[in-house]
Amino acid sequence: MRIVPKSVQKLIDEFGRLPGIGPKTAQRLTFHLLRGTKQRAEELGRAVLDLKNDIQICSICSNLAESDPCIICGDKRRDHNTIMVVEEPLDILAFEKTGKYEGIYHVLHGVISPVEGIGPDDLYIKQLLDRLHDGQVNEIIIATNINVEGEATAMYLQKLIEPLNIQVTRIAHGLPVGSDIEYADEITLTKALENRGKY
Repeated sequence: MRIVPKSVQKLIDEFGRLPGIGPKTAQRLTFHLLRGTKQRAEELGRAVLDLKNDIQICSICSNLAESDPCIICGDKRRDHNTIMVVEEPLDILAFEKTGKYEGIYHVLHGVISPVEGIGPDDLYIKQLLDRLHDGQVNEIIIATNINVEGEATAMYLQKLIEPLNIQVTRIAHGLPVGSDIEYADEITLTKALENRGKY
């Protein structure tokens, strides 16, 4: 016997497919929408459809954009000689919040992960290499995550780019501000030692 109406269960199931949304949260979101107005539900539905209809991949940096090229690639005030390579579009938001980086980006849309069946051909690596043959880029900053997959991807990129006589740098790693040394893992502590600076 069905206790929950079919349309309610369907929305719970759809919310449950989103990353970070468990069964309880999916139920709460569904019932929140049920309690709201029809207009609110329509606005949410329209926003989801607009997301799929209006967003495209920038032909230069592979970032998500409403126009091609994206706002960052089209900005003449930015340093187009420096490219920061990131895993996902959300990483760009994090760096942009600092207000300290003035170069441009390239989004890989993932990392090399043999366990998950993701190889170099599944990422936007070829598009990055295509950008490097005009001789204008002086530095590639590799800003992949500090984990096994991120490190493997960084090393793979470094081997591909080094023969092009372009400086390849890696964002610094180490202990985050406010963290306790006793809780840090071995890789973080090793990187903290390797990247130590003069006090």
